[in-house]
Amino acid sequence: MRLNTPPTSPAPAVRAMILAAGRGERMRPLTDHTPKPLLEVRGKPLLQWPLEALLRGGICDIVINTAWLGEQIEQRFDTLPATANTPKAAPGECAGIRFSSEERDFGYALETAGGIARALPMLTPREEDVFWVAAADIFAPDFSYTRERALRFAASGKLAHLWLVPNPPHNPGGDFAIGNDGLALNEAPAGGQKHTFSAIALYRRQLFEQPWCTILPGNPQGTAAPLAPLLRKAINASLVSAELYQGPWTDVGTPQRLAELNAAGR
Repeated sequence: MRLNTPPTSPAPAVRAMILAAGRGERMRPLTDHTPKPLLEVRGKPLLQWPLEALLRGGICDIVINTAWLGEQIEQRFDTLPATANTPKAAPGECAGIRFSSEERDFGYALETAGGIARALPMLTPREEDVFWVAAADIFAPDFSYTRERALRFAASGKLAHLWLVPNPPHNPGGDFAIGNDGLALNEAPAGGQKHTFSAIALYRRQLFEQPWCTILPGNPQGTAAPLAPLLRKAINASLVSAELYQGPWTDVGTPQRLAELNAAGR
């Protein structure tokens, strides 16, 4: 006799977004004619480092937002780069690279929360979906973006999971702390310290919807908005977890940092 078994829900989809819309003001004059994500670190465009890391983790449905000189980025990365030892993605989850072209749509960049909200329909077609976000100007060559990490996060019920790093010289005060329970904190507990947000995170789509975010779904109006207020609100509700990442990490925000990275790689 065959027993009836309840239907199982499909696993949440795991996609990713790489933030590449910034003007790179502090990198001028290098960024006057070249978008910051295409500046080279150790022989590769900055953007290629997180892109290849995502592919190694089996994530190959990737949205890249662009603004300043975005057409150069779209021409350079119109197809996925060949990457050795890439795990097979889940069925239906290798749409390749898609672009959210903020300059073309609105004439300006939408900042982090505005840009993510604009791309949300491509990132999370289902309510339970979660997604990675990485920044194109962060050099973290050893970071591991995997489906397994994303699915663990999906099961946690949290709205975000942040990777923090030891404070670099340009941000000595840090951004967020980590509690003993693994929750992110806006202020460090007694005897503790704040760390710097690495710009690498996992998010649940609900963080970019009411009541946390007031931007309309898909951001049709082109609202520019920062991410920090959303995170701080969700942190206050104990809905954000965090961990410390101590691998190589650089915010490539100035020509000097770019030159130092390239010199160290010789």
